[in-house]
Amino acid sequence: MPLRSLRALAIAFLLAFLLITIGTGMAIFTATHATIVAQVDKRILSVSDNIAGTQFPARRSQVLARIAEILDERDTGDLGIELEDGEGRRLAGNMAAMHRRLPSGFSTLDTEDGIPGLTDGRALVREIGNGMTLTVIAETEPVDNYNAERLRIYVTGFGAIILLVVVALMLLMRTISRRITALNMTAEAIIDGDLRSRVPTSGVRSEFDEQARIFNRMLDRIGELMAEIGNISNDIAHDLRTPLARLRNQLTQIERQASTPELRAEAAAAIAQGDQLLEMFAAVLRIAEIDAGDRRAGFAPLDLAALAEETGGILQPVAEESDHQIDLTICEAAPVTGDRQLLTQAIHNLIENALRHTPPGTHIALSVTVSGDQALLAVADNGPGIPEDQRERALRRFGRVDKSRTRPGHGLGLPLVDAIARLHRGTLALGDAGPGLVVTMTLPLRD
Repeated sequence: MPLRSLRALAIAFLLAFLLITIGTGMAIFTATHATIVAQVDKRILSVSDNIAGTQFPARRSQVLARIAEILDERDTGDLGIELEDGEGRRLAGNMAAMHRRLPSGFSTLDTEDGIPGLTDGRALVREIGNGMTLTVIAETEPVDNYNAERLRIYVTGFGAIILLVVVALMLLMRTISRRITALNMTAEAIIDGDLRSRVPTSGVRSEFDEQARIFNRMLDRIGELMAEIGNISNDIAHDLRTPLARLRNQLTQIERQASTPELRAEAAAAIAQGDQLLEMFAAVLRIAEIDAGDRRAGFAPLDLAALAEETGGILQPVAEESDHQIDLTICEAAPVTGDRQLLTQAIHNLIENALRHTPPGTHIALSVTVSGDQALLAVADNGPGIPEDQRERALRRFGRVDKSRTRPGHGLGLPLVDAIARLHRGTLALGDAGPGLVVTMTLPLRD
C-alpha cells in the first residue's frame, strides 16, 4: 500500500513497531528459557557425574551410598533420582513411577509424565555399568507455573510499551492533523478570495509555529505582489476612464456638429470604439472587485433555477431580434447561496456570449440541473463552437479565440463569469456540445 497519507504512515509505523516488539519479546522469552534449560542440564549432569563416580563400570555399593547422601541434603529437594538394574527393577531413588520410559541422554519433561509437583523439567538418563541405569531429573521452573508467570510479565511489560507508543502516536497524529487542517483551511480561504487569511500560531516557538510563520510570511509577500498588480490595473482603469469619457463627449459633440454624413459616420464609429473601451475597463474593475471576495458578505439563499428561468425569459425577445432561439430546461429547484446580482450577470453574459458568437438561426439551450450536492447551470448552442486547444485561452482575461478576433468584444465576458463562479466556490468549464459549445457553471447546493 503506498504510504501517501498520514493515516497510512501511522498504521505502517504501528505495524512495524508491533512486529519488532512482539519479535523482541519472543526472542527474550526464548533466550531466557534456553538459558534456564542449559543451567538445569549442567546441574543434573554434575549430579549424575557425582553419583556415577570416576570409575566405569561404577560399583553398586558406592552408587547407592552417594544417592543416599545426596537425598539427605536439604538443597536437593527439587531433584529426582532413580537407579535401576538391568531388569528394570528400582534399586534406589525418590522418584514416583512415570507414565513413559525416558530415552537415553537429555530429554524434556512436562505434566504428562505424571511426576507429582513437576510441570516442566529436564532429565538425564545414562548407563553407568554393571547393568545399572541412572536417571536424574530437575525442574526448570523454580516455582509453580513459572513459565506462565514469566509470559504474563512479558505481555504486561511489552503491552504497556505498545500502549504508550499507540497513545503517543495518536497524539502526534492529532497534532499534525490539526496543523494540516489549519493549513488547508487557510489555503481554501485564500482560494475563495480572502487574501488576508493566515495560518494560526500558538505562540510557542515550536517547529509547527515556525512553519506557520514562514508560510504566513510567504502569503504576506504574495499578497503584497497581488495588491501591487491589482492596484496597477485598477489605477490604469480608473485613470483612463475619465479621459475616455471626456473623449466620448467630445466625439458626441463632433457628431452633432458634423457637416457631412461621412464625418458623422466616422465620429459614430469612434464613439462605438470608445464605448467598447469603457466597457472593457468597467469589466476589469468588476473582475478585480469580485476576485477580492468582498461581495461574499452579501450572500443570501436563492433558487438558481428560478433565477435562470427569469433571466432567460427576459433575454428571449433579444434573441428573437437576432433570429436566435432560447430553449429553457429548468429543474424544479436548485437552492444555492450567493449574490443574486452577480449570478444574474453571469447568466446574462453566457447567453449574450452565445448570441454574439453564433450565426442567426442558432438554438441556445439554457438548463439547470441538480447532481448530488451540486447545481449545474449550462448554456449550450449548436454554433461553430470553440476548438479544444483554444478553450483555456477563452477563459483568460483578454483571451480571444481566433474566430472571434474580427468581432466586437474585449475578451472579458467568460473570465468575468469564471470569477463569479469562483467567488461562489464553484467552477466554470467549456465543453463540446456536438456541434457547438456548452459552458457549464457548477455551484455547491445550499446545506
